[in-house]
Amino acid sequence: MEAYTIVVPDAGVLSQLCGTNDSNLRLIEDYLGVPVFTKGNELAINGGSPEVCREFRHIIDRITDEVQDGATADADLLTSIFNVDVGCGGSGSVRADPVIIPGGMKRVYPKTPHQGQFITAMRTNDLVFCVGPAGSGKTFLAIAHALEQVLSRKKNALVLTRPVVEAGESLGFLPGDLEQKISPYLRPLYDAMTYLLGRETVRRLSDNGIIEVAPLAYMRGRTLHNSVVLLDEAQNTTIEQMKMFLTRIGEGSTVCVTGDITQTDLPARTMSGLVHALSILRSIPGIDIIQMEAEDVVRSRLVKKIVEAYENSKK
Repeated sequence: MEAYTIVVPDAGVLSQLCGTNDSNLRLIEDYLGVPVFTKGNELAINGGSPEVCREFRHIIDRITDEVQDGATADADLLTSIFNVDVGCGGSGSVRADPVIIPGGMKRVYPKTPHQGQFITAMRTNDLVFCVGPAGSGKTFLAIAHALEQVLSRKKNALVLTRPVVEAGESLGFLPGDLEQKISPYLRPLYDAMTYLLGRETVRRLSDNGIIEVAPLAYMRGRTLHNSVVLLDEAQNTTIEQMKMFLTRIGEGSTVCVTGDITQTDLPARTMSGLVHALSILRSIPGIDIIQMEAEDVVRSRLVKKIVEAYENSKK
């Protein structure tokens, strides 16, 4: 049986292609369904169809491109190539271009086709809505893109906001002053930035006013120029709050709105501002809407199964 062979002349690139204890080769084998062999500076597969050989070539070329561009060939990169590059209509038809944050701790790769669409949408539209279940990467990808925009000096500031909605507990009974009361609502945004940049960098950027994290109520009366703005948990906005937020957009600013319309904490019979906005803004040029699904959940396999169970219960 004739082998399909790829020569990798750079030993450093070959080492990354293989991974620690050939872990990357095992992932490629699992995806393609054929064994991958190494001999000297060659990688080869046996018994692959022409389509499998094309996919193998694309995977190796993509990993090589990323490694030569300074990336680490880890499971995140391979997952992105499998699910977005190759899994989206054939090898090479879609590029899983990463979010590269200057000074960041790692590159952020889309892990599903919808995540890839979300990153592309944020790069090409002034206003993007991304809705979908918990764990589908909405907030994380939006923050990664926003940090890339600010730290590459394409935008002057990053403004992150969330509505403060009481879910079973009254703010008035929580201990501390106002800042301490609202801090838990904003903590997930800080956690994502800390993961991507490190705690000290986030603190420095916050102290310098480049990053601002604040409750939605603090946006009233402001106009945000040349900024990248993220409204998270938008399903908990009222129609009036959503209108107030969207009319804060100033010259040169881009906005991303994320939320899960199945998890609203608004009072009964109060329409979500996110649901209303999606219904009236859908056809406006410059606005894109990305819908994440259960298959986009990347937080954990268990979370994915939980989301699917809830979705199936509605049918």
